[in-house]
Amino acid sequence: MDRIPTTHVGSLIRPDSLLEAIEARKPGGEPDPAYERALKEAVDDVVRRQVEVGIDVVNDGEMGKSSWITYLYERISGLEARIVPLEGTSVLPPSRDRLAFPGFYAEHDRLDQENRASLDASDDEGPAAAADEEKRWVCTGPISYDPTAIRRDVADLKAALAPYDVVDAFLPVVAPASTYWLDNEHYASDEEFVYALADALHEEYKEIVDAGLLVQVDDAVLMHEADSILAVGGTWDDYLRWAQLRVDATNHALRGLPAERVRYHVCWGSWHGPHAFDPPLADVVDLILQVDAGAYAIEMANPRHEHEWVVFEDVRLPEGKKLIPGVVTHHTNVVEHPDLVAQRLVRLAGVVGRENVIAGTDCGFAQGAFIRRVHPEIQWAKLRSLVEGARIASRQLWGAAAAA
Repeated sequence: MDRIPTTHVGSLIRPDSLLEAIEARKPGGEPDPAYERALKEAVDDVVRRQVEVGIDVVNDGEMGKSSWITYLYERISGLEARIVPLEGTSVLPPSRDRLAFPGFYAEHDRLDQENRASLDASDDEGPAAAADEEKRWVCTGPISYDPTAIRRDVADLKAALAPYDVVDAFLPVVAPASTYWLDNEHYASDEEFVYALADALHEEYKEIVDAGLLVQVDDAVLMHEADSILAVGGTWDDYLRWAQLRVDATNHALRGLPAERVRYHVCWGSWHGPHAFDPPLADVVDLILQVDAGAYAIEMANPRHEHEWVVFEDVRLPEGKKLIPGVVTHHTNVVEHPDLVAQRLVRLAGVVGRENVIAGTDCGFAQGAFIRRVHPEIQWAKLRSLVEGARIASRQLWGAAAAA
């Protein structure tokens, strides 16, 4: 293209009408026509709004998912939900960030408990946890995948796309590293467990690509686990062994799929916190680039990671691959100025080549149906700024002839 195209990471804020339908949904996973209608209307609306803003590569906003990760537990067999006492104040893993800022995280966890309660209420699988409890998912049998929900998501997105001429469309999915949130009581080893999930996810990935859509693999856990392992006395080598298994399993899940139809998204966790102990991109970029994807979506807009564009001055982007840098972030309610967005894009284009850059976001604006990171008005304002900034950058990089 003779310009920088635009996209985002995937999860967008759900409308009130869909949230009401989720809360009123029939228990036990029974078909609910009212919910299905509200879901289809939400997908139609969110696609329309992306097109109106000017996003080139759009998606369904993840309207059909309970959250970016727990949706998977509703789609695979072999799992059992258990309510257990909450250890400490959070369901989140230990980290040096938590140890360094205990006062902040005490406040953060109180708000997180409210979010968990809402998420449990929207979860159609298993019992809900009380304030001093947590829901743990346990693998108690062979993992297998049910494609019913992904086929619905594909159909809803393609129907919503029908009136428009978009550059492309994608659906986000989780990476095999999401086994981190599951307890294994069935498989003989961690490796066997991770690869069993990768086999199930392969079916989901393939459904999306076969439908003519891009598949985006979301992998927040891969980066954050470095801090968790080091927080409990592990070493960097311990982390690398843990991560390499999951990168290999991701490629196993992607086997046979064309890399140009795959996007791989990594972030350092989307919560609004210090992130003072995130592993540097320079230390993990080799892991990221091992994944058989055509494009890599990486946080580059929030103040903890914006400087890391310079990593690609020393690390060569593989031939034919593209970067989707975050040029607006979900970490703040401040709407980035389009000129700043353009600056971020131009300087990275100067390193990896203008044809290898796609303007994106740091992460999703909502990590679940009831977990949002900014107000909806700000979400759309940020996406408009992203589009305008990409147009400014395109004129600087291609001249006045840059395509609109």
